[in-house]
Amino acid sequence: MITNARGDLTEVKGPGVVGEQPVLRPGESYQYTSGAPLNTSSGMMGGAYQMESETGERFDIEIPTFSLDNPDQRMVLN
Repeated sequence: MITNARGDLTEVKGPGVVGEQPVLRPGESYQYTSGAPLNTSSGMMGGAYQMESETGERFDIEIPTFSLDNPDQRMVLN
C-alpha cells in the first residue's frame, strides 16, 4: 500500500517483483530497485509479499511501513 501526503491510498498488486519471480534457497537473498507511483513529495509504503515454499505452501512476509521522500524537497517525516 502506498499512501501519499494527502492520505490517498494506492494498492499495488501483481505477480513477482519488478517482473521477476526469484527462487531463493536457504541462506540466499534477493535485491532489487523499483519505483512507486507517488503524486506528492512524500508518503509512506508498506504491505506484504506472498511467498511460496517448495512444497506449494503460501505465506506472507510483512514489509514494515517506511517513508517515501523526494530528495529534492525539504524533508518531511511521516
